[in-house]
Amino acid sequence: MGKNKKLTDDWESKKLDLVAGGRLLQDGLVYRQNISVRSFEIGGDRKMSFGALLNHLQDTALNQGIITGLLVDGFGSTQEMSRNNLIWVVSTLHVVVDRYPTWTEVVEVDTWMYASGKNGLGRDWIFRDSKTGETLANATSVYVMMNRETRKLSKIAKEMRDELEPYVMDCERPIINKDGRKIQKLDVSAADQRCTGLSPGWKDMDINQHVSNVKYIDWILESVPHSLMERYDLNAMTLEYKKECDMDSVLQSLSKRVSEGSTYSFSASKVVEFDHLLRLENGREILRGRTVWKLRDTNNRVNSYIY
Repeated sequence: MGKNKKLTDDWESKKLDLVAGGRLLQDGLVYRQNISVRSFEIGGDRKMSFGALLNHLQDTALNQGIITGLLVDGFGSTQEMSRNNLIWVVSTLHVVVDRYPTWTEVVEVDTWMYASGKNGLGRDWIFRDSKTGETLANATSVYVMMNRETRKLSKIAKEMRDELEPYVMDCERPIINKDGRKIQKLDVSAADQRCTGLSPGWKDMDINQHVSNVKYIDWILESVPHSLMERYDLNAMTLEYKKECDMDSVLQSLSKRVSEGSTYSFSASKVVEFDHLLRLENGREILRGRTVWKLRDTNNRVNSYIY
Protein backbone atom coordinates (compact mmCIF):
# COMPACT_ATOMS: atom_id res chain seq x y z
CA MET A 1 0.00 0.00 0.00
CA GLY A 2 2.81 2.37 0.90
CA LYS A 3 4.56 1.73 -2.42
CA ASN A 4 1.35 2.31 -4.39
CA LYS A 5 0.72 5.55 -2.52
CA LYS A 6 4.24 6.75 -3.36
CA LEU A 7 3.68 6.00 -7.04
CA THR A 8 0.39 7.91 -6.93
CA ASP A 9 2.02 10.86 -5.18
CA ASP A 10 4.84 10.86 -7.73
CA TRP A 11 2.33 10.91 -10.59
CA GLU A 12 0.37 13.74 -8.98
CA SER A 13 3.61 15.71 -8.66
CA LYS A 14 4.50 15.05 -12.30
CA LYS A 15 1.05 16.21 -13.40
CA LEU A 16 1.61 19.53 -11.67
CA ASP A 17 4.99 19.88 -13.37
CA LEU A 18 3.51 19.09 -16.79
CA VAL A 19 0.88 21.80 -16.54
CA ALA A 20 3.04 24.41 -14.79
CA GLY A 21 1.87 27.82 -15.95
CA GLY A 22 -1.50 26.52 -17.11
CA ARG A 23 -4.85 27.25 -15.45
CA LEU A 24 -8.55 26.56 -15.84
CA LEU A 25 -11.09 29.27 -16.68
CA GLN A 26 -14.88 29.46 -17.10
CA ASP A 27 -15.70 26.88 -14.42
CA GLY A 28 -12.95 24.59 -15.64
CA LEU A 29 -14.17 24.37 -19.25
CA VAL A 30 -11.36 26.42 -20.79
CA TYR A 31 -7.66 25.70 -20.30
CA ARG A 32 -5.17 28.54 -20.73
CA GLN A 33 -1.38 28.21 -20.98
CA ASN A 34 1.41 30.63 -21.81
CA ILE A 35 4.10 29.42 -24.20
CA SER A 36 7.46 31.04 -24.84
CA VAL A 37 8.64 30.50 -28.43
CA ARG A 38 11.92 28.61 -28.15
CA SER A 39 14.90 28.56 -30.46
CA PHE A 40 14.33 24.98 -31.65
CA GLU A 41 10.74 25.84 -32.69
CA ILE A 42 11.73 28.46 -35.25
CA GLY A 43 13.06 28.46 -38.79
CA GLY A 44 15.53 30.68 -40.60
CA ASP A 45 13.02 33.54 -40.49
CA ARG A 46 12.95 33.37 -36.64
CA LYS A 47 9.24 32.51 -36.71
CA MET A 48 7.56 29.53 -35.07
CA SER A 49 7.19 26.71 -37.59
CA PHE A 50 3.79 25.33 -38.53
CA GLY A 51 4.83 21.96 -37.11
CA ALA A 52 5.71 23.52 -33.74
CA LEU A 53 2.32 25.22 -33.66
CA LEU A 54 0.62 21.85 -34.22
CA ASN A 55 2.67 20.29 -31.44
CA HIS A 56 1.32 22.94 -29.07
CA LEU A 57 -2.24 22.11 -30.13
CA GLN A 58 -1.71 18.55 -28.97
CA ASP A 59 0.22 19.52 -25.85
CA THR A 60 -2.32 22.01 -24.50
CA ALA A 61 -5.19 19.59 -25.20
CA LEU A 62 -3.47 16.89 -23.17
CA ASN A 63 -2.57 19.32 -20.41
CA GLN A 64 -6.22 20.26 -19.97
CA GLY A 65 -7.05 16.59 -19.47
CA ILE A 66 -4.19 16.18 -17.00
CA ILE A 67 -5.01 19.21 -14.85
CA THR A 68 -8.71 18.25 -14.66
CA GLY A 69 -7.92 14.61 -13.86
CA LEU A 70 -9.92 13.43 -16.88
CA LEU A 71 -7.00 11.60 -18.50
CA VAL A 72 -5.65 8.55 -16.73
CA ASP A 73 -3.93 6.35 -19.28
CA GLY A 74 -2.38 6.18 -22.71
CA PHE A 75 -2.20 9.26 -24.90
CA GLY A 76 -5.35 11.06 -23.81
CA SER A 77 -7.53 8.13 -22.71
CA THR A 78 -10.09 8.54 -19.93
CA GLN A 79 -10.79 5.86 -17.35
CA GLU A 80 -13.72 4.39 -19.29
CA MET A 81 -11.78 4.56 -22.54
CA SER A 82 -8.88 2.73 -20.95
CA ARG A 83 -11.20 0.00 -19.66
CA ASN A 84 -12.51 -0.48 -23.19
CA ASN A 85 -9.08 -0.25 -24.85
CA LEU A 86 -10.00 2.93 -26.76
CA ILE A 87 -7.91 5.89 -27.87
CA TRP A 88 -8.60 9.25 -29.54
CA VAL A 89 -7.65 9.86 -33.18
CA VAL A 90 -8.02 13.03 -35.24
CA SER A 91 -10.74 12.94 -37.91
CA THR A 92 -10.48 16.51 -39.23
CA LEU A 93 -8.25 19.49 -38.51
CA HIS A 94 -8.46 23.09 -39.68
CA VAL A 95 -5.86 25.72 -38.79
CA VAL A 96 -5.75 29.40 -39.77
CA VAL A 97 -2.66 31.51 -39.00
CA ASP A 98 -2.84 35.30 -39.09
CA ARG A 99 0.70 35.86 -37.82
CA TYR A 100 3.45 33.46 -36.81
CA PRO A 101 4.99 34.38 -33.43
CA THR A 102 8.73 35.02 -33.36
CA TRP A 103 11.54 33.75 -31.16
CA THR A 104 11.17 34.76 -27.45
CA GLU A 105 7.58 35.97 -27.88
CA VAL A 106 5.11 34.64 -25.31
CA VAL A 107 1.90 33.18 -26.69
CA GLU A 108 -1.30 32.69 -24.71
CA VAL A 109 -3.23 29.57 -25.76
CA ASP A 110 -6.88 28.86 -24.87
CA THR A 111 -8.48 25.49 -25.65
CA TRP A 112 -11.81 23.81 -24.91
CA MET A 113 -13.96 20.82 -25.94
CA TYR A 114 -17.53 20.47 -27.25
CA ALA A 115 -19.74 17.73 -28.69
CA SER A 116 -19.51 17.21 -32.46
CA GLY A 117 -22.22 15.00 -33.91
CA LYS A 118 -23.11 11.64 -32.38
CA ASN A 119 -19.64 10.18 -32.09
CA GLY A 120 -17.18 13.05 -32.31
CA LEU A 121 -15.53 15.39 -29.85
CA GLY A 122 -14.72 18.87 -31.10
CA ARG A 123 -11.82 20.93 -29.78
CA ASP A 124 -10.91 24.55 -30.51
CA TRP A 125 -7.83 26.68 -29.85
CA ILE A 126 -6.99 30.38 -29.89
CA PHE A 127 -3.38 31.58 -29.98
CA ARG A 128 -2.90 35.20 -28.82
CA ASP A 129 -0.03 37.58 -28.23
CA SER A 130 0.18 37.55 -24.42
CA LYS A 131 1.05 41.26 -24.31
CA THR A 132 -1.42 42.77 -26.76
CA GLY A 133 -4.17 40.16 -26.94
CA GLU A 134 -3.82 40.07 -30.74
CA THR A 135 -5.13 36.82 -32.21
CA LEU A 136 -2.30 34.97 -33.94
CA ALA A 137 -3.96 31.70 -34.94
CA ASN A 138 -7.16 29.69 -34.58
CA ALA A 139 -7.63 25.95 -34.90
CA THR A 140 -10.50 23.49 -34.72
CA SER A 141 -10.56 19.71 -34.87
CA VAL A 142 -12.81 16.69 -34.45
CA TYR A 143 -11.66 13.56 -32.64
CA VAL A 144 -13.19 10.08 -32.78
CA MET A 145 -12.53 6.94 -30.75
CA MET A 146 -10.62 3.94 -32.08
CA ASN A 147 -9.91 0.52 -30.58
CA ARG A 148 -6.22 0.28 -29.77
CA GLU A 149 -5.97 -3.37 -30.86
CA THR A 150 -8.37 -3.72 -33.80
CA ARG A 151 -7.73 -0.14 -35.05
CA LYS A 152 -11.46 0.14 -35.84
CA LEU A 153 -13.54 3.22 -35.00
CA SER A 154 -15.88 2.97 -32.03
CA LYS A 155 -19.05 4.74 -30.90
CA ILE A 156 -18.95 6.91 -27.79
CA ALA A 157 -20.88 4.85 -25.24
CA LYS A 158 -23.10 6.47 -22.58
CA GLU A 159 -20.55 5.76 -19.83
CA MET A 160 -17.93 7.74 -21.75
CA ARG A 161 -20.33 10.58 -22.55
CA ASP A 162 -21.16 10.86 -18.84
CA GLU A 163 -17.44 10.90 -18.05
CA LEU A 164 -16.73 13.69 -20.56
CA GLU A 165 -19.85 15.78 -19.93
CA PRO A 166 -18.53 17.90 -17.01
CA TYR A 167 -15.61 19.09 -19.18
CA VAL A 168 -17.48 19.73 -22.45
CA MET A 169 -18.63 23.25 -23.32
CA ASP A 170 -22.22 23.71 -24.43
CA CYS A 171 -21.59 25.00 -27.95
CA GLU A 172 -22.04 23.58 -31.41
CA ARG A 173 -20.15 25.87 -33.78
CA PRO A 174 -16.36 25.71 -34.12
CA ILE A 175 -14.33 28.87 -33.66
CA ILE A 176 -13.43 28.94 -37.37
CA ASN A 177 -15.95 29.21 -40.17
CA LYS A 178 -14.91 26.07 -41.99
CA ASP A 179 -14.41 25.91 -45.72
CA GLY A 180 -17.71 24.63 -47.06
CA ARG A 181 -16.13 23.20 -50.19
CA LYS A 182 -15.68 19.47 -50.15
CA ILE A 183 -12.09 18.34 -50.64
CA GLN A 184 -12.30 16.07 -53.66
CA LYS A 185 -9.93 13.16 -54.05
CA LEU A 186 -7.03 14.42 -56.11
CA ASP A 187 -6.73 12.90 -59.57
CA VAL A 188 -3.25 11.37 -59.52
CA SER A 189 -2.71 12.03 -63.22
CA ALA A 190 -3.49 15.74 -62.69
CA ALA A 191 -1.03 16.29 -59.83
CA ASP A 192 1.49 19.11 -60.37
CA GLN A 193 3.96 17.87 -57.77
CA ARG A 194 4.63 14.48 -56.25
CA CYS A 195 7.02 12.93 -53.81
CA THR A 196 7.33 9.15 -53.50
CA GLY A 197 9.00 6.62 -51.25
CA LEU A 198 7.89 8.28 -47.99
CA SER A 199 7.80 6.06 -44.92
CA PRO A 200 7.46 6.64 -41.16
CA GLY A 201 10.28 5.76 -38.82
CA TRP A 202 10.12 4.66 -35.20
CA LYS A 203 10.54 8.26 -34.02
CA ASP A 204 7.42 9.26 -35.95
CA MET A 205 5.13 7.01 -33.87
CA ASP A 206 3.39 8.18 -30.68
CA ILE A 207 2.78 6.01 -27.60
CA ASN A 208 -0.44 4.68 -29.18
CA GLN A 209 1.64 3.44 -32.16
CA HIS A 210 -0.04 6.10 -34.27
CA VAL A 211 1.86 8.28 -36.74
CA SER A 212 2.06 11.77 -35.26
CA ASN A 213 -0.02 14.53 -36.87
CA VAL A 214 3.06 16.64 -37.47
CA LYS A 215 4.58 13.85 -39.60
CA TYR A 216 1.56 13.97 -41.91
CA ILE A 217 2.12 17.71 -42.27
CA ASP A 218 5.77 17.12 -43.16
CA TRP A 219 4.75 14.69 -45.90
CA ILE A 220 2.19 17.11 -47.33
CA LEU A 221 4.73 19.91 -47.50
CA GLU A 222 7.21 17.64 -49.28
CA SER A 223 5.17 18.14 -52.46
CA VAL A 224 4.91 21.94 -52.20
CA PRO A 225 7.40 23.78 -54.48
CA HIS A 226 10.33 25.29 -52.61
CA SER A 227 10.01 28.40 -54.76
CA LEU A 228 6.62 28.99 -53.14
CA MET A 229 7.87 28.54 -49.58
CA GLU A 230 10.60 31.11 -50.13
CA ARG A 231 8.06 33.92 -50.61
CA TYR A 232 4.79 32.71 -49.08
CA ASP A 233 3.54 31.82 -45.61
CA LEU A 234 1.20 28.93 -44.94
CA ASN A 235 -2.01 30.71 -43.94
CA ALA A 236 -4.56 27.89 -43.68
CA MET A 237 -4.60 24.11 -43.71
CA THR A 238 -7.58 21.76 -43.77
CA LEU A 239 -7.04 18.02 -43.31
CA GLU A 240 -9.39 15.03 -43.56
CA TYR A 241 -7.89 11.81 -42.22
CA LYS A 242 -9.09 8.70 -44.04
CA LYS A 243 -6.93 5.82 -42.84
CA GLU A 244 -3.93 5.05 -40.67
CA CYS A 245 -0.54 4.08 -41.96
CA ASP A 246 2.00 1.99 -40.07
CA MET A 247 5.75 1.42 -39.86
CA ASP A 248 5.79 -0.70 -43.01
CA SER A 249 3.84 1.78 -45.12
CA VAL A 250 5.33 3.47 -48.18
CA LEU A 251 3.48 6.62 -49.23
CA GLN A 252 3.17 9.14 -52.01
CA SER A 253 2.51 12.84 -51.44
CA LEU A 254 0.76 14.62 -54.33
CA SER A 255 -0.37 18.21 -54.74
CA LYS A 256 -2.15 20.29 -57.37
CA ARG A 257 -2.46 24.04 -57.55
CA VAL A 258 -6.14 24.95 -57.70
CA SER A 259 -5.96 28.76 -57.64
CA GLU A 260 -5.71 30.77 -60.84
CA GLY A 261 -2.42 31.31 -62.59
CA SER A 262 0.51 29.32 -63.88
CA THR A 263 1.45 26.25 -61.87
CA TYR A 264 5.08 27.18 -61.43
CA SER A 265 4.99 30.99 -61.46
CA PHE A 266 3.78 32.70 -58.28
CA SER A 267 4.93 36.26 -58.96
CA ALA A 268 1.48 37.59 -59.89
CA SER A 269 -0.50 35.94 -57.07
CA LYS A 270 -1.07 37.11 -53.52
CA VAL A 271 -2.92 33.90 -52.63
CA VAL A 272 -1.96 30.41 -53.79
CA GLU A 273 -4.03 27.34 -53.00
CA PHE A 274 -3.22 23.63 -53.28
CA ASP A 275 -5.16 20.39 -52.93
CA HIS A 276 -3.20 17.50 -51.42
CA LEU A 277 -3.38 13.74 -51.28
CA LEU A 278 -1.41 11.26 -49.21
CA ARG A 279 -1.82 7.69 -50.36
CA LEU A 280 -0.16 4.33 -50.04
CA GLU A 281 1.77 3.07 -53.03
CA ASN A 282 -1.06 0.58 -53.62
CA GLY A 283 -3.40 3.56 -54.10
CA ARG A 284 -5.26 3.46 -50.79
CA GLU A 285 -6.07 6.95 -49.57
CA ILE A 286 -4.59 8.11 -46.24
CA LEU A 287 -5.41 11.82 -46.11
CA ARG A 288 -6.93 14.65 -48.14
CA GLY A 289 -5.89 18.22 -47.56
CA ARG A 290 -6.05 21.80 -48.73
CA THR A 291 -3.50 24.54 -48.05
CA VAL A 292 -3.73 28.28 -48.62
CA TRP A 293 -0.57 30.39 -48.90
CA LYS A 294 -0.31 34.18 -48.62
CA LEU A 295 2.44 36.36 -50.02
CA ARG A 296 4.82 37.21 -47.18
CA ASP A 297 5.19 40.86 -46.18
CA THR A 298 7.88 42.65 -44.21
CA ASN A 299 5.73 42.83 -41.08
CA ASN A 300 5.65 39.01 -40.75
CA ARG A 301 1.87 39.05 -41.11
CA VAL A 302 -0.35 36.79 -43.14
CA ASN A 303 -3.59 38.49 -44.14
CA SER A 304 -6.14 36.11 -42.68
CA TYR A 305 -7.97 33.91 -45.15
CA ILE A 306 -10.89 32.50 -43.16
CA TYR A 307 -13.44 30.84 -45.37
